[in-house]
Amino acid sequence: MRYIPRISESYLKDMVQQYPVITVTGPRQSGKTTLVQQVFSQKPYLNLEKPSVREFALEDPEGFLNQYPSGAILDEIQRTPHLLSYIQAIVDEQESQGLYILTGSHQFGLRDAINQSLAGRTALLRLLPFSLEELQFHKKKNMSLEKILYHGFYPRIHKDRLNPTQALGDYCETYLERDVRQGVKLKNLYLFQMFMRLTAGQIGQIMNYQSLADAIGVSQVTIKEWISILEASFVIFLLPPYHKNIRKRLIKRPKLYFYDVGLASYLLGIEKETHLRSHPLKGFLFENLVITELFKYRLHRGRRAAFQFYRDSNGVEVDLLFQKGPHLLPIEIKSAETIHGKFSKDIALFEKIEPGLDLGKWVVYAGHTHQKRQGVDYFNYHRIAEFFQKFDPG
Repeated sequence: MRYIPRISESYLKDMVQQYPVITVTGPRQSGKTTLVQQVFSQKPYLNLEKPSVREFALEDPEGFLNQYPSGAILDEIQRTPHLLSYIQAIVDEQESQGLYILTGSHQFGLRDAINQSLAGRTALLRLLPFSLEELQFHKKKNMSLEKILYHGFYPRIHKDRLNPTQALGDYCETYLERDVRQGVKLKNLYLFQMFMRLTAGQIGQIMNYQSLADAIGVSQVTIKEWISILEASFVIFLLPPYHKNIRKRLIKRPKLYFYDVGLASYLLGIEKETHLRSHPLKGFLFENLVITELFKYRLHRGRRAAFQFYRDSNGVEVDLLFQKGPHLLPIEIKSAETIHGKFSKDIALFEKIEPGLDLGKWVVYAGHTHQKRQGVDYFNYHRIAEFFQKFDPG
């Protein structure tokens, strides 16, 4: 199986010279293990999902770690979070950089354990599935929009040419449902499966806990718990609203998106690329695609995903805002293939509220013509990394 280069390689190579521990988190099957084994091929590799390895680590953590005086790759560290305290003692004693490489695909308790034991001692990287930028290394040409929305970006689907419907169905059963059972005691797995499908139907919309609770027949408390499970498993993320304390009319609830648009398509029952041509949620899926591509640009370079959306009670809405210091970049996202002047209408209204948009103004759409109209750049979604590179290099 040919290795497909990842943008994060250079970040990891830099950080290993500066920190004793590197921690890579992200969804299952996003390529974490392949990446760290590629970049740190000289390190011993230990998979803590393997029962015999995990048992040794649980019963004799000091003996387990002492086998590797120069450190090691510890895969799926969330399975043995108690090791982090022992790792802390070792790195403090040795005062060496690049000792341990940790990966984790589940955030239940892991974030708190890392913050408690390894604060200031570890560089953090969140690795999502492939980006469009990375897939171009592999495919050598741009895929159609429908193919992207159907296939998504999980590496094995592209490297092994798997059927997305089969692969994503197996992914849900093999990984997600197991993670759910580890995170919370479910009385009815069927209800949770229904919840995941209904959640996909909420993509790109303001989070409404009550509507989900009513549709499934559970409490809002249960819905919030299940949402937190999907967040912890790197399935969904909640995009926060832009806010200023003085603007009480701003919408305060987050929007819901999936880390992988192919998984969202699968949960919506899409089984062929052709199903997407007239699907009522195609526009929201495209919006999800663009937003996650922007997240990947930042996260895969070890940076914070400083994105929000804007909506107020007067009907002014901007799909995405990127904040860099005091500056804002408004981004509108349209699945149409033809430019229309009304695409930037809300950006113009937003500029009256927040003047001085020094970073620029964008409309990302599905067409292929790049135009600049009244200070607004209209460009194809395949060029996201190219345009972001101009003012956020690295």
